[in-house]
Amino acid sequence: HAPVSFPPLRNEAAVHVLRGRMKGIQGHCNSCYMDAALFSLFSCTSVLDSMLFTPFTLCDRNVQNILRDEIVNPLRKTGFVRARSVMHLREQLTEKGQCSSFTNAEKDPEEFLNLIMQQILGIEPLLKLQSGGQKEQDCYCYQIFMDKQEDLVVPDVQQLVEHSFLSSDLKLVEIPSCFIIQMPRFGKEYKMFSKIIPSLELDITDLLLDSPRECCVCGDVATLECS
Repeated sequence: HAPVSFPPLRNEAAVHVLRGRMKGIQGHCNSCYMDAALFSLFSCTSVLDSMLFTPFTLCDRNVQNILRDEIVNPLRKTGFVRARSVMHLREQLTEKGQCSSFTNAEKDPEEFLNLIMQQILGIEPLLKLQSGGQKEQDCYCYQIFMDKQEDLVVPDVQQLVEHSFLSSDLKLVEIPSCFIIQMPRFGKEYKMFSKIIPSLELDITDLLLDSPRECCVCGDVATLECS
């Protein structure tokens, strides 16, 4: 029989289902990195729903079923996921991965995404990046790296992505089907920004490699780019 699916939450439905006490994904034993990633990827968007249904080349159906039936469907249906369900997924990741500490240690979200997308489900990389004319790099998400900017007190995501790409001399080789961005953080002691405003839309025109763009002086198609 076909697996049951619930659509992602939108607009008033998202507010109604997700707001209030005992909502979201219950934290337990350093699970915050995974809870936040899963909530971001699935609660209000269907762009990665192929992870829940498509039988990819390496696809571990057991992990896929846990992700869909124990985490994503309850999140979209009732707005709440028990810590036990996430622990079930973490136990499977520990079993399938090379690392034995997925059930108790805090990880980088990128480590979790690489493991589940690449090694367990076998999804093709979502991003193609190029730095300073070097060889293309394939990856599943982009982590923002940047020096402290005095003029950015409460930045939005658009500003952070642009600053990060500029400082790393990076370009997107093509428009990504899904652009997962990890915000800058420096652990419990120091955070670069106390708040970051979500950009509801992201303009990647200036981040694309060889994309025709308008000259800011004359308005014609630009032939040179000044950083």
